[in-house]
Amino acid sequence: MNSICKLFNIKYPIIQAGMVWCSGWRLASAVSNAGGLGIIGAGSMYPEVLRLHIQKCKLATHQPFGVNIPLLYPNIQEIINVVIEEQVKIVFSSAGNPATWTSFLKERGITVVHVIANTKFAIKAQEAGVDAIVAEGFEAGGHNGREETTTMCLIPIIKELVNIPVIAAGGIGSGKAMLAAFALGADAVQIGSAFAVAEESSAHQAFKHKIIAANEGDTKLAMKKLVPVRLLKNAFADTIANAEAEGASRNELTALLGHARAKLGMFEGDMENGELEIGQVSAMLKEIKPAGVILEEIWQEFKIKIAQLAQLQNGLDF
Repeated sequence: MNSICKLFNIKYPIIQAGMVWCSGWRLASAVSNAGGLGIIGAGSMYPEVLRLHIQKCKLATHQPFGVNIPLLYPNIQEIINVVIEEQVKIVFSSAGNPATWTSFLKERGITVVHVIANTKFAIKAQEAGVDAIVAEGFEAGGHNGREETTTMCLIPIIKELVNIPVIAAGGIGSGKAMLAAFALGADAVQIGSAFAVAEESSAHQAFKHKIIAANEGDTKLAMKKLVPVRLLKNAFADTIANAEAEGASRNELTALLGHARAKLGMFEGDMENGELEIGQVSAMLKEIKPAGVILEEIWQEFKIKIAQLAQLQNGLDF
């Protein structure tokens, strides 16, 4: 049995990323009901909002689901308390030191996965005792690694480095890409952008339509002096790009970013002044569909491509 399917007790080794303003209880429960692992993104939620989403997710699915917790958030203790009180069994931590909370969570029977983008934090995560890691390449949307290591390079490096399961992320939105990740050594895949445009995603409809209208080159990694983030190009992204080109300081970029910029764009639908976090794979997404359909199409294409590779091998003269 696949190590990740066994770890989470799920049917398919497909994880839905915990995305701010996109992954509430509706999306998480839909993915879990379809056989993957749905994740509620706590990064955009106050503690009591998270509690409500967890409770609604429990009512909507009897399958396993998890919560993604960005460790850099100031109310992290309250978020952790809600997760424990609501008896969440799986936590994906990100954007912080995995040593801070991993043992605390595991002592309470919680399976812990940490998201990393480089070898340094892969080692830290394993030493902290996590059950698996998500290795996220440069192609991914949202917060990203400063090293700009692509998924194609990152996965085999990390796989050689650790002895715990590795979940590949970044640029994966199809069965073909999933198979490529497995060929590189991944034990599962985490998919964000493809689920951001799902019917059940809590993203604003205007944001979903802008994603499916995106072409190659319409996203860019920005704000490396703060926390690197991949954005769809719009007026706000242009403002940031111009400021960075002129050598803007960290404080100046912080002032331009302001407060709740991602909420303004992704959740409230301001396509020019909002921060629109999405991955490079957005150029391949052309339709809004139910999450279950998206997952099933990815899985079926994955199986078809495996069969095609087997035929290719049979036709080659080794």
